[in-house]
Amino acid sequence: MAEPARRKRTESAAPARDPAAARETAARRAPQLDGLIHHRLRLGIVSALAAADSLTFNDLKALLQITDGNLSVHARKLEEAQYVTCTKTFEDRRPRTEYRITPQGRRELQRYLDHMEALIHATRTTLER
Repeated sequence: MAEPARRKRTESAAPARDPAAARETAARRAPQLDGLIHHRLRLGIVSALAAADSLTFNDLKALLQITDGNLSVHARKLEEAQYVTCTKTFEDRRPRTEYRITPQGRRELQRYLDHMEALIHATRTTLER
């Protein structure tokens, strides 16, 4: 008879919280970060462009300390998403590539920064408990 009584108490007790299930639920409810901007190099590109009117390919390359190939690939992804524009001209017979952030890119960067600030605030609040 002790066995059925034990089962009854177990069934009526509140279910134990599964940390993995809680994280999964929180992840589903939380808005997702913009994966395009979240990449370190692309975040550097849009941040630099948000702070300047425009930057040349060589300016960005030196600022971010990356190779031509890396900058080309990541700038093209931002350009395809319409976060930046690219203008190619010639100056004294030398090619000049200039980048500018678009209004959409500026909005997406602001949204990303707001999201990161909210995550930081939530984390600090949790740590202070």
